[in-house]
Amino acid sequence: MSEENEGAHKHSYTVVVNGQQKTVETDELTFDQVVALAFDPVPSGPNVMFTVTYRRGHGEKPEGTLTEGESVKVKEGMIFDVTATDKS
Repeated sequence: MSEENEGAHKHSYTVVVNGQQKTVETDELTFDQVVALAFDPVPSGPNVMFTVTYRRGHGEKPEGTLTEGESVKVKEGMIFDVTATDKS
């Protein structure tokens, strides 16, 4: 497959993560991808947990919470809020 054909299938979306605009080139974002967009570097440790909520999503589920292992379809202008919590 040539690069031209691959480019035709990619769509870039502008999403907002923790108040900052980010451009993604995928139709779906996983929990881990959203966390990585929110934090650089991603906080780590045995007690670090993340909460990911979203709104302005697709019609069947325009808002909700993403948990580890889940993914959500991306929509232009979608808003994600990611918080890191220490469960100590």
